[in-house]
Amino acid sequence: MSLIKVAVCGSCGRMGQEVVKAVVMDKELELVAKIDLICIGEGTFDSIEKALKATPIDVLVDFTQPAAIFENAKYCLNHGIRPIIGTTGLSEIQIDELRNLSAKNNVPCLIAPNFTTGAVLMMMFAKQAAKFFDNAEIIELHHNQKKDAPSGTAIKTAQLMAEENESFAKGNCEEVELIEGSRGGKSYSDIQIHSVRMPGYIASQEVIFGAAGQVLKIRHDSMDRTCYMKGVLMAIKHVMENDEFVYGLENIL
Repeated sequence: MSLIKVAVCGSCGRMGQEVVKAVVMDKELELVAKIDLICIGEGTFDSIEKALKATPIDVLVDFTQPAAIFENAKYCLNHGIRPIIGTTGLSEIQIDELRNLSAKNNVPCLIAPNFTTGAVLMMMFAKQAAKFFDNAEIIELHHNQKKDAPSGTAIKTAQLMAEENESFAKGNCEEVELIEGSRGGKSYSDIQIHSVRMPGYIASQEVIFGAAGQVLKIRHDSMDRTCYMKGVLMAIKHVMENDEFVYGLENIL
């Protein structure tokens, strides 16, 4: 059985370094290229194009910046590389374009706002709870180097909850913000999302449901970036065995 040839984009970042370690340790995978603009040299390429000229690539795992992931994914899909996108920040229009390009070229693609199995379960539990509550808000907390807000996990959670209920602000009074933005951002089905950026956090999210006489909280905390690796490895193997576009790790659990 031939090994899956994996390239890691953003290999010098904190998440990218963990992906590199996980790929090297997996007996079914072969790390064929590291790609990063910061630490070029020592086997690291500064573009996917240069890496592909040097070695065949089956799968590319991308943990770069929101500004780069869309063009990176399009390049992969147009050159027969299966992209796995872990960086958040893609718009719905961009996701739809990648979905169409994946189908057109018959090249699978997997986008996951969160690769931790616990966070995915949190989202699935929140979707289930959404059937029974008419009021809910989301608080997401990340390190202060995260550029996009709200997080992709919070957006995906709100989307899943919105499938079960048309509004999560039923019975709320007419509000007046004395400081603009103090109530967070209103998302799908009137779910307010609050984003916190603070040193010391990696990634945390709490979904709060309320009803007369009760409050339900569903929370997940990432304490170390190694918790993402099980999902990343699962995604790599999935795109080698399935010819489909996937948005959300919950679809392959």
